[in-house]
Amino acid sequence: MKKMFNWMIKEESGQGMVEYGLIIVLVALVAMAGLTGIGTQLLAKFNAVVTGLA
Repeated sequence: MKKMFNWMIKEESGQGMVEYGLIIVLVALVAMAGLTGIGTQLLAKFNAVVTGLA
């Protein structure tokens, strides 16, 4: 049991996957923030077009 516990503490093979996961989450958050800003600008443009047509 003690050997297994020590092995779990020293094991680092999953560390790379966690780092990749964090990078993916960061990229997703930046993309969502950017698309939200673009979405509000598009909504304003469409409203201006609708107002211009009416």
